[in-house]
Amino acid sequence: MRNDVAARARDIALTLAAWPSVTGSADEAAFAPKLAQYLVHLGKVWTAPIPGDARANVLALKRGRGRAAIVLTGHYDVVPATGYGALEPLAFSPERLLPEMVARLRQTGENPLALADLESGAFVPGRGLLDMKAGLAAGIAAMEAYAGDANLLFLAVPDEEERSAGARAAAPQLARLAAEHGHDIRLVINLDAISDQGDGARGRVVALGSVGKQLLTAFVAGKEAHACYPEDGVNAAYLGAELLAEFELAPELAETSGDERAAPPTALHAKDLKSGYNVTTPAQSWLYWNTLQHRRSAAEVLDIALMLGRRAMARAGHRLGRDIPVLTHAELAARLPREQSAAIAARVAAVPGLDLPEQAKRVTQALCEAAGLAGPAVVLGFGSIPYPAVALADARLEDAVVAAASAHGLGALRYFPGISDMSFLGEATGDLATAAANTPIWGAGFTMPDPAGYPCINIGPWGRDYHHWLERLHAPYAFETLPLALLGVIEAASKAR
Repeated sequence: MRNDVAARARDIALTLAAWPSVTGSADEAAFAPKLAQYLVHLGKVWTAPIPGDARANVLALKRGRGRAAIVLTGHYDVVPATGYGALEPLAFSPERLLPEMVARLRQTGENPLALADLESGAFVPGRGLLDMKAGLAAGIAAMEAYAGDANLLFLAVPDEEERSAGARAAAPQLARLAAEHGHDIRLVINLDAISDQGDGARGRVVALGSVGKQLLTAFVAGKEAHACYPEDGVNAAYLGAELLAEFELAPELAETSGDERAAPPTALHAKDLKSGYNVTTPAQSWLYWNTLQHRRSAAEVLDIALMLGRRAMARAGHRLGRDIPVLTHAELAARLPREQSAAIAARVAAVPGLDLPEQAKRVTQALCEAAGLAGPAVVLGFGSIPYPAVALADARLEDAVVAAASAHGLGALRYFPGISDMSFLGEATGDLATAAANTPIWGAGFTMPDPAGYPCINIGPWGRDYHHWLERLHAPYAFETLPLALLGVIEAASKAR
């Protein structure tokens, strides 16, 4: 069976990789019906529309002989292939891409490790093959080979690379499906990839939970002045720079659990809000940071951010001879009637083409104006969909999963290190009340489903450099080991009680 399953996993992965599905593209919208047709041999197969969206989730049910159900899930969207340059036409054709990448790397010498990997025959390149169509393929191959008693449900979702619209819609879909069929969902297995620049030991793992994410924002209100008289005002760009220096890689926001450390915060955006050149100092600036959590709630993240922000503004205030208050979005919003704040958020959300952080910026800017908040001041909040951290709550299930995975040479991590759809399907930790109160676009720019609350783990392929033109998959593990490890974990989880 081992060789047959490996061959199927490879064939499926190359087939799926050949179907472009860049997030937000027409190809992504067309992927669901194509995948559903491809899976008809598994049993009952259907697509589930995402409300208000052209895309759909794909579900395939292989019926078992009992109530126990295991869900195998992952996303089918991929990031754009523009980084491949002249090789972009081959980005979705791994076997044709391989020799061309080797030739380019030999010529340029730009990445000796990538060249060695590709020349070894153990790695296969291609956009989306690692992240994460090889994971989907391993799940499908395992479903085909499975002959046990459990019901297996395959769930493929779009939009993980943007707003997780697929997974957020899937949470209530799974609950309805389980009730309809009388299924007891014992475990959700996410099939996402892990990057490992070493020997693969950190990639050949089962992750027993996932990090969470908050997009921390700062709206900076300064006081503009002529550049010849800068001391008459407060430069919002300078205040933003002090915040950048304070928050970048701040250890206070790098949560550690045992020997696992969530990545520290890093700035994803920092700009003043001037529309063009003149000799007036910036009156406002806007910044946001990626922050990752294990167990910390949004309230704890915000408390730490307030401490860091006030420390930065104390330095700035000392230099400028001014007091610079730091407040939360909730404190700002409390200065206005709730109906007025909601109307502002709804008006901004109705503007087409704005990403969530841009919506948050515009809402905060409008609230500051409506509330008469004069600079200098800093408003801290959150600017996008929160991704709750998840962790297994059942110790016996955890033991069964770890034992089954270790039988195939897999190690174990407490937290999947990357942001993933596990946040919307797993057993979420932390209260989101503070996130809701401090996210300007909550309920207007996006909605949050009730937590699905299923035991959720990650077992997926490993490789290197996903989201990069050098994205490459370790094929022996993805095709030979991974499907068999999934079969072992499925059997163990279906019987764990």
